[in-house]
Amino acid sequence: MNNLRQDLRYGLRMLIKNPGFTLIAIFTLAVGIGANTAIFSVLNEVVMRPLPYPEPDRLAMVWMNNTRINVAEDWHSWPNYVDYRDQNRGFESIAAFNNASFNLTGEGEAVRVVGAWGTANLFSTLGVNPIRGRVFTTEEEEQGRGMVAVLGYGLWQRQFGGDPQVIGKNISLNGVTRTVIGVMPAGFNFPRKETELWIPITLNQQNRQQRGSFWIQAIGRMKRGVTIQQAQTEMSNIADRLQKQFPEMLGGYGSNIVAYQEQVIGNLKLVLLLLFGAVGFVLLIACTNVANLSLARAAAREKEIAIRTAMGAGRLRLVRQLLTESAVLALVGGTIGIILAVVGLKALIAISPQDIPRLDQVRLDGRVLGFALAISMLTGLVFGIVPALQGSKPNLNETLKEGGRSATAGRQGRRIRQSLVAVEFAVTLVLLAGAGLMIRSFLHVQQVNLGFNPDNLLTMRLRLAGEKYGRGQGPVAVNFYQQLIQRVESIPGVQATGAVSDIFLSQTPNSSNFSIEGRPDFKPTEQIETPVDAVTPNFFRVFGTPLLRGRFFDERDGPEAQPVVIINEKMARQFWPNEDPVGHRIKYGTLSSGDSWKTIVGVVANARRTGFDNEIRCETFLPHAQSPNREMALLIRAGSKPDALAASVRQAVRELDKDQPVYGISTMSATLSEMVARRRLNTLLFSLFAVIALLLASVGIYGVMATAVTQREREIGIRMALGARQRDVLRLVIGQGMILALMGAAAGLTAAWAMTRLMRSLLYDVSATDPLIFGSAALLLTLVALLACYLPARRATRIDPMIALRYE
Repeated sequence: MNNLRQDLRYGLRMLIKNPGFTLIAIFTLAVGIGANTAIFSVLNEVVMRPLPYPEPDRLAMVWMNNTRINVAEDWHSWPNYVDYRDQNRGFESIAAFNNASFNLTGEGEAVRVVGAWGTANLFSTLGVNPIRGRVFTTEEEEQGRGMVAVLGYGLWQRQFGGDPQVIGKNISLNGVTRTVIGVMPAGFNFPRKETELWIPITLNQQNRQQRGSFWIQAIGRMKRGVTIQQAQTEMSNIADRLQKQFPEMLGGYGSNIVAYQEQVIGNLKLVLLLLFGAVGFVLLIACTNVANLSLARAAAREKEIAIRTAMGAGRLRLVRQLLTESAVLALVGGTIGIILAVVGLKALIAISPQDIPRLDQVRLDGRVLGFALAISMLTGLVFGIVPALQGSKPNLNETLKEGGRSATAGRQGRRIRQSLVAVEFAVTLVLLAGAGLMIRSFLHVQQVNLGFNPDNLLTMRLRLAGEKYGRGQGPVAVNFYQQLIQRVESIPGVQATGAVSDIFLSQTPNSSNFSIEGRPDFKPTEQIETPVDAVTPNFFRVFGTPLLRGRFFDERDGPEAQPVVIINEKMARQFWPNEDPVGHRIKYGTLSSGDSWKTIVGVVANARRTGFDNEIRCETFLPHAQSPNREMALLIRAGSKPDALAASVRQAVRELDKDQPVYGISTMSATLSEMVARRRLNTLLFSLFAVIALLLASVGIYGVMATAVTQREREIGIRMALGARQRDVLRLVIGQGMILALMGAAAGLTAAWAMTRLMRSLLYDVSATDPLIFGSAALLLTLVALLACYLPARRATRIDPMIALRYE
């Protein structure tokens, strides 16, 4: 213990005695350790921490695998859900649910609440109990008996003031009176982050038999000891039986079981692991730089070490002393790194999209602090071991001579430092290549032709209460939106207004298969599902989608008129490749279904409504007057500053119905920006780490070449005294540095070719081994190395031969 205290005191004195080296080393390590701690804290919370449910590893999503439209996570019909629930032996329970939203009125100003429908066993399947009251019962799934609701903790606090007497209170949801029967605990928000209210799924006998209506999702709790693979095998067997039993409706439908933890995280796990690898590379470069500094410093301390050795200090004691100094540097750098991690985390959370699960819960807990301590100690060992081993075996005969040259400055020491620089450049090139791929991918996404005009477009959503505006095909909802559009268009600054049931579509939208008049039914495996969207006559003009053939909807397409439909270009080319589809007729469902034939009156350009990087789908549009929908998105085309119109539009809605909330207000530009927010964040972080690595690598090669010039002053002086010109000295120094850089770049290209393939799923329209990106990264690294080598080389040309040749 006394020896350790002595080593610490002596190490601190030596570090204080060399403030330049100490500050540079601490700052370099702090950046590397801080970045690693910040990313690990996110990885720890989002990926490593179990979901807040009892035995969360037993929870799994039960999906339909729809090969018809290449969607591996499609929804169920009620009969299919019941078959999966009742025929399996690997799940303890399977619950059905669906996302929903409700107009909550009668409790102050009308508000829109994000909620969910669920079966009675949803909460028991998840293993969560209410903190007040109870949850649904099986009897409350029967139509007419499910007029109950369970509140989320946040909604209870915000809208009801945390009233302990809320149980038994009547509330109005979408114009329907329901009784509050329970309150869920804080933090429970299944199935979405915003969910704050749950009501039971209630079905009549007809609904329970509609096998072709896919509208619910399912989650199950596996029995103890059952694996995902075993559950998948069993569910696949059930799916095969159902396909054979109902080939027309279920042909092409399999099953897909996904662990719920994996479902929540999605591709975030891959992104965070790649980012963790990137910051690991940054720390490796930082360690390499500090190791190089320590090796250079060891040359200056060689006489000191030689004297201590001559006085009886053993090599083990010297190694321990030097490693103690490295540990002190690492711990101080780690402490500052934790501070940088806290600051960095706040910035990261501020710029991150809101849909990243549990990001708001990220914190520096005991596990993260333990990681920071461990990585600090490991860092001290990594950058300290080579200089300690090298510096603890001085050549006493050479070093203790008067004016003796440093042995460490000899060939072996130089080779070690040069090898470390080559490693730095190899690692840096991997990061540059990865960042380049992300940047090019992001630029390609930004250049995608959306098929509509997002400029100066304001959007918002409304859902009319069923009791007030009719649940069937009545005209009340149609009249409401017609009046609202007229009022909004009279607002100063509004150029045009339209409405659509869905602006953007998920991979599993409200869709249907279809038949074409005069052609046989598609085979079950050939059926294609197309979204069914209701639009007002002015929608396409407001949205900015060009008309390619035929006409838009207009006042002729009323409820009593001939049923009509507009299709997109993708559908026209796929099913009428050599003819004009206008005038042809389609119907939803099979030829024998009861749906009416609809005449195609127009073809519009493709619009990317399923995301920037998803495949364009066949789409169909119906006039709102012929297909009334109570939930619509309002689109307002403004002359400028569309967000300034929000208050006026809200007022127009209140004038028509004071209890009608408006929600989801956003400009189209902001919506599109949010859609690429994750991709933008990934690109920003990869680029930031690549730039840090590039700066550290350039500092590293500069330090090595500057040290080499200092140690070779006599040699350079002799060369110049014998007639070497400045350009010869430049060529000598720069050439040696560039050999190191090119060796590192060559190794880096090989490593990047292997490692960037892991990023393939994160890229859009860019190859993971894009030669342009790889070549550009190598060229940039070479230019930076050239500049870093030029500065010491230029100093070498200014060496005075007379001064350099003086003997000590």
